[in-house]
Amino acid sequence: MRFRIDLKIFIFLILFYFTKQIQVYAFIMLFALIHELGHLFAGLLMGMKPEKIEIMPFGVSIAFKINVKEYNKKIKRGNILEIKKMIVALAGPLTNLLIILITAKINIDIINSLIIIYTNILIMIFNLLPIFPLDGGRILKSVLHIYLGKRKSEKYINVISKITVIIITVISSILILYIQNIGIFLIDIYLWYLILKEDNRYKNRETIYKKILENEVI
Repeated sequence: MRFRIDLKIFIFLILFYFTKQIQVYAFIMLFALIHELGHLFAGLLMGMKPEKIEIMPFGVSIAFKINVKEYNKKIKRGNILEIKKMIVALAGPLTNLLIILITAKINIDIINSLIIIYTNILIMIFNLLPIFPLDGGRILKSVLHIYLGKRKSEKYINVISKITVIIITVISSILILYIQNIGIFLIDIYLWYLILKEDNRYKNRETIYKKILENEVI
């Protein structure tokens, strides 16, 4: 299993430190790690093996090995593997929801309690956005894959991701003017980085698809 640290995390650490929000960032990273452990636990239950762990600016990412045999277990125009992917993707936000419910029930300092609840709500909402490769985007992509097929699911989720980030950028721009919180700006930049990276991958896959079709025609 490979392990990687995204070096951009150090830029974020410096920015949050000098803006005196390092404690908030530490809470986000802690519960983002627990969020990812939810994915790991669900993946292991589904019989999937972790392939890569990556520490990123706003959390941790775990990639699983894909068993080729899973592609042969069909369901509509997708495969059973997509169901497993949806369960694994949903496990992260559900982990945050569980933390929120437990925190609300136990007796701890009210300030710490609010910080924990607030942080986990943010992580849960952030990850459920219909932006690939966030959890919400992964779930939506798998649903589209099952009903529309692989190629259309990739096309639609790419468009939906871009539209969602544009809307978030407009909203966050207004919030920054009133709240003046650098964290909102950094999250917005990070989302653009994610979708531009995935858009590039999508275009590369489309080029490959077209070449394969051209060769079949010839």
